[in-house]
Amino acid sequence: MLKDYAAFSFKSLRSRKLRSWLTMIGIFIGIAAVISLIGLGEGLRIAITSQFGFLGPDILSVQASGVAFAGPPGSAVANPLSDNLVGKVKNVNGVEASFPRYLEAVTFEFNNIQDIIMAASVPESADRKTFETMINLKADEGRLLKDGDGKKVVLGNNFKKDDKYGKSVKAGDRVLINGIVFEVVGILEKKGSFIFDNNMLMNEKSMIDILKTDKSKVDVIAVKVKDKDKIQETKLDIEELLRKERNVKKGEEDFQVQSPQNVLQTLNSTLFAVQLFVYIIAAISLAVGGIGIMNTMYTSVLERMKEIGVMKSIGARNSAIFTIFFIESGFLGMTGGVIGIALGMIFAYGSSFIGRIVLGSDIIQASISPFLVLGALIFSFILGTLFGVLPAYQASKLNPVDSLRSAK
Repeated sequence: MLKDYAAFSFKSLRSRKLRSWLTMIGIFIGIAAVISLIGLGEGLRIAITSQFGFLGPDILSVQASGVAFAGPPGSAVANPLSDNLVGKVKNVNGVEASFPRYLEAVTFEFNNIQDIIMAASVPESADRKTFETMINLKADEGRLLKDGDGKKVVLGNNFKKDDKYGKSVKAGDRVLINGIVFEVVGILEKKGSFIFDNNMLMNEKSMIDILKTDKSKVDVIAVKVKDKDKIQETKLDIEELLRKERNVKKGEEDFQVQSPQNVLQTLNSTLFAVQLFVYIIAAISLAVGGIGIMNTMYTSVLERMKEIGVMKSIGARNSAIFTIFFIESGFLGMTGGVIGIALGMIFAYGSSFIGRIVLGSDIIQASISPFLVLGALIFSFILGTLFGVLPAYQASKLNPVDSLRSAK
């Protein structure tokens, strides 16, 4: 019986194609907005989370803040960190190890093709092992750096691709860094992070002696805490030390002490606020679409008074009339949902693809889960039926004699 009702409803909608399409505009715009923007937001969250996912919960980073212009994190600020702070941070209660990190934008040349990349320092002696453990550093090809490696570097995994330099960089190749010949001793395992996959590691001594990096100005102080459960206490103690050393009051700090988890929490809060805004816009669009469905169904009832009267006069029950109009409104909602889902997926994946080509970064992604698609489809059907209840109820309660008399 329901199959017959559905076929009848579908035939009725097909007979009013233009009105049906116009009715669904609000629905598929709203659903498309939800699918595309949530998909892009979720893809961005996953991509950025992957940048920090390899870092453990017992790590803190200290860097200067303030008026910054260009350059890597902690550089080009009004008051950079000084190297004498490294030892003082190490003496803070709860700190297991601390060492300086130097970041330098350098000219990289291979196969007669130049590029600007970031060189990051690797600490030497006992801190080297701690550093490698902190970020789970492993070589995919060749080896990692060792003490005494002068003009030697380790590159991120993306240097193995052959699209940027015409051919892939391999362990044993020689490259020019700021016009100086260096040997590539290893390629890192892929981490899914542009921080490591696209950049270069070099011994701290090499950066200072060969690239003439200013040793007195530290870009980042990496900190490993003894007890991850007390990381917040250790963070507060480091902040107190830095306020005293840099002579700033609480609330006027010109530095930041952060953990990867803090960064991710801030990111998730920001993305949630953006997605909430999207939900509100989409809800308005869906409400407009739902009202459009209600209006269309009321108009349909008025136009089909004679049809309703005939069906009732030959024995159609109120429940049958209600079901027919109820299914019609559900069809409108679900069809609008299907179109909206398709448009949303095209927009999300298309935008992320174009963004990756334009920016040359994998950080712009789209992630649309099957649950999101199924939820949008169910919601659009429910929305259609919800706004079709009153017109369907009105149609089911019409008196057959009055219907036939009022029909033109």
